[in-house]
Amino acid sequence: MSTLRTADSVSVAELAVEHGVSEMTIRRDLDELAQQGVVRRVRGGALSLLLRGEEPPFGVREREAVEAKQRIAAEVAALLTDGEAVLFDGGTTLLEVARAVRDRRLTVLTLALRSAQELATAPRIRLVLPGGEVRQSEMNFVGPLTEASIKALRFDTAVIGCCGLSAEHGLTAHDLPEVAIKQAAIASARRVVVACDSGKFSRTAFGAVCGLDRLDIVVTDEGIPQDQHDALTAAGVTVRIPRP
Repeated sequence: MSTLRTADSVSVAELAVEHGVSEMTIRRDLDELAQQGVVRRVRGGALSLLLRGEEPPFGVREREAVEAKQRIAAEVAALLTDGEAVLFDGGTTLLEVARAVRDRRLTVLTLALRSAQELATAPRIRLVLPGGEVRQSEMNFVGPLTEASIKALRFDTAVIGCCGLSAEHGLTAHDLPEVAIKQAAIASARRVVVACDSGKFSRTAFGAVCGLDRLDIVVTDEGIPQDQHDALTAAGVTVRIPRP
């Protein structure tokens, strides 16, 4: 996936040498990525179908930086106080956050059906769902009904995911309807926590959500570039990095 983000094509033989695995292993991986719409298989390799204006499929992202996301989720859970009203954004990191708070006493409005499934049987979670259209690729709520639901409520904390985060461009997202949803969530919360792995600091997505001044805490991993860490703290944002 890292290679496909920067290369238009990949070779089975070259990837096998680079990663120290058999060509059969690489072929199986490429076949799986082809099924998910990430590549088109050609003789001896594959052509990337990743577009700069679009994010990779959920199933692909869910397998990236799994341990880092789980540590980030545990840190986010530790920031929440029992009894809080919390909004959870969609995305793979926020799915891990939902798993991390199953035993907590919280009121949670989640924007993701996958997170709702995790929390539906949690005994002390008061689960609230917004109305609106479900974006099938992500299973997230979007649209004017979702936005209106968020605007009608007030949250102690909004936990937001992102496609990109940087000092220069702020918080960004690929899907334009989700930009409006994130903005409504940020406006309705007393505290804004961004949960993202450090890979998001090297990316800028199409839609601008907000600047660093709207964020209170960023929870990420130890791979965050030092200049981005310094820019966040200079903007008054608390950066929390859970250790392995």
